[in-house]
Amino acid sequence: MQRNYDGDFAAAARDFTRARRAAEMERLLARLTGRSIDLISYEAVRRQLHSQRLAPRGLKDVPLEAIIGSVDRYSDFSRSFLPWHDSHKERWARIKIATEGMAGLPPVELYKVGSAYFVKDGHHRISVARQLGVTNIEAYVTEVDTPASITPELKMEDLVLKGEYVSFLEATCLHESRPEANLEVTAAGRYPQLEEHIAVHRYFMGEKARQEIPFCEAATHWYNSVYLPVIEAIREYHLLKRFPQRTEADLYLWVSEHRAELQDSLGWEIGIDEAASHLAEKGNLSPEEKLARIGARILDAVVPDNLEGGPPPGHWRETLEDHHTLFRDLLVPISGEEESWQALEQAFEIAGREGGSRLRGLHVITEGKPVGDTAALQNRFESTCQEAGFAGQLVIEEGAIARSICERARWADLVILNLAHPPGPQPLAKLSSGFRTLIRRCACPVLAVPRQARSLDSALLAYDGSPKAREGLFVAAYLASHWGIPLVVLTVMESDRQLSETLLQAQNYLHARKLHATFVDAKGPVGETILRTAHEHHCSFIIMGSYGLSPVVEVVLGSAVDHVLCKSTRPVLICR
Repeated sequence: MQRNYDGDFAAAARDFTRARRAAEMERLLARLTGRSIDLISYEAVRRQLHSQRLAPRGLKDVPLEAIIGSVDRYSDFSRSFLPWHDSHKERWARIKIATEGMAGLPPVELYKVGSAYFVKDGHHRISVARQLGVTNIEAYVTEVDTPASITPELKMEDLVLKGEYVSFLEATCLHESRPEANLEVTAAGRYPQLEEHIAVHRYFMGEKARQEIPFCEAATHWYNSVYLPVIEAIREYHLLKRFPQRTEADLYLWVSEHRAELQDSLGWEIGIDEAASHLAEKGNLSPEEKLARIGARILDAVVPDNLEGGPPPGHWRETLEDHHTLFRDLLVPISGEEESWQALEQAFEIAGREGGSRLRGLHVITEGKPVGDTAALQNRFESTCQEAGFAGQLVIEEGAIARSICERARWADLVILNLAHPPGPQPLAKLSSGFRTLIRRCACPVLAVPRQARSLDSALLAYDGSPKAREGLFVAAYLASHWGIPLVVLTVMESDRQLSETLLQAQNYLHARKLHATFVDAKGPVGETILRTAHEHHCSFIIMGSYGLSPVVEVVLGSAVDHVLCKSTRPVLICR
C-alpha cells in the first residue's frame, strides 16, 4: 500500500513540476505580450466597488473559467491557477492523489461578484482541477452585492474604472431608478463629465421649477429626456459598429462634444441626429473609404469648381428615409440685396408645410466687396423669422459664394435662394456661372426663386427617366402625398409613339403609392415645352432633375435646366 502511495505521489509530483514549467512559460509569454495573468485581489475589488452586503447562495456548480481572483492568495497562482512557487509541491500532489481517489474532496468556497468568482478556500483544489481538464467545480457560494457589472474578463486595470462607475451610480441613484441602464465607459475620468451633464440639467430643472431639485431626481430626468434620445441617434446611425471598442455611454459623450464643436464652428444650432450622422461619416473608416476620401480631396483641389460633377444622385436623402419630413433643414443664402429676401419668404411657406423646418441663413462676404452692415443683416434675418413664427439663425462668413453654399449644404435638406443671376446664354457665361456651379456641386436639392415668392400649391414634374429625374419623381411623390398638392408629370417625346415608356415609369411609380397626377406626353424643344406646359396647367412651380452631362458637353449642346432657369417666372426645384 505504501509502495502504491509512493508511486502515486511521485506521479503527482511530476504533474506539479509540469504545471510549474507551464506557469513559468505563461509568465514569459505575458512579459512579451504585456498581457496580465495575475489573479485579482478580492479585497481590491470589494473596496473599489463599495461592496458590503453578502448573501449565501448554497452549493453551486461553478465554471472554472469564471474564477478570476482570490481573497488572500492571489500571488500564489496565475490567472489559470498554475502554481507560482515550488513550496506548494507537497500539498498540490496530495490533493491530486485525493482527487483521483474514491473519497474525493470537499467543495471549495467562493465569493461571487457579478458573474465572476473569487476563492476564499480551495486554491489547490482548483489548480489541480484545471490541470485535470475539469470544466466545473462544486462550491459553496456567497454572493457579494454590487451595482457594477463584473465579468470573468475583468482585469486589474479595469478596477479603477469600475470603482468610478460605482461612485457614479451611488451619486445618481440610477442603479435604483433605472436598473436596466448601462452607463459604463471605457476611459477613466469620463464619469465626472456625466455628472457635470446631470448638474447642468439639474440647474435648468431648478430654474424652471423655481426650487431645488434633488440630484438623484435630476439624474433620472436627464437619463430619460437627454441621454436616451442621444442613444437612439447612436443606434440609428450604427455608431457602435463604427467604434466597436466603445460603449454607448462613451459615444453619448462623443456625440455631445462633437455637437458642441459643430455648433461652435458652424454658428448654427445643430441637432443630436446631425451630430451623430456626421460622426458616423467621419469615424473609423475602412481602408477603401479612406482611400476614396483622399481621392475626393485631391480631385477637389485640382479640378475647378465649375467643372466638378458633385455627389451621386440620391446621396442627399440616404439618412432621411425614416423621417416624417423631407425638408427638415432649409439653407437660405442672403446676398444683402433686397430681392434675396424673397428666398426667405419662400422658405417660410415650405417650413409651414413641413411642420416647422429649421431655417439656416448664410451671408457670404467675398473678397474685394464692401462688407456692409452685417449686424443689421443678422438682426433683420432673425427678427423676420421670429415675426413669421419660426426660429432662424444667420451665419456670416468670408469665401467664394458658390463653394460656401455647397459646403454648408451638407447641413441642409434644401437650399432656397433667389435666382438673381441665372446662367447666361453664351457658352463662356454658362461655364463661369456661380449659380450653375452651385447646382452641380450642391449635396441637396436647390429651389431657385425668381422675383417674388409664390404659393407652392401645384407642381409640374419634368421627367425623362434619368437618375436625377428619378430623384425629382421621388420629391414630387412626397410633395403630392404630404402637401396634398396636384401634380402634372411631363415627358417631352423624341418619337411619334403615343405614350412613352418613360412616362409609363412615372405612372407606375405614382400609382404604386396611390397618388394621382395628370400625365402629359409632349413634343418639341425641352426647355420651352416645360415652361409652356407649366403655364397651360397653371402650375405654381417646376420640379426637374439637375444637369445630366459633363459641364463642357452641356455648355456646347445646351441644357434644358439652363433654359428653364433663364426664362421661368416660377420657382424651380432642381433635384440631384
